[in-house]
Amino acid sequence: MIDALISSVAVVVLGIIKLYYWVIIISAILSWVRPDPYNPIVQMLDRLTQPAYALVRRFIPTVVGGIDLAPLIIIFILIFLETFLARIFAGML
Repeated sequence: MIDALISSVAVVVLGIIKLYYWVIIISAILSWVRPDPYNPIVQMLDRLTQPAYALVRRFIPTVVGGIDLAPLIIIFILIFLETFLARIFAGML
């Protein structure tokens, strides 16, 4: 019973991390083409990504030669977090 609960929580948490990973990638690609800022999808992506970008930018200056490295840093953090949590959840089962 507990194994099923832990397994279910693991799937949901790892799925949320993977979804946010794709949100960051889509937002970064859209930033290259200058999308319409009034588009609801663009606004939603901005609301989802800007807090994470601001957190990274507070600790690490991420603009190098006009290129913002915050999305790349966040993707590396998400990959680390996903791998770390997957190992922890696997150890619990």
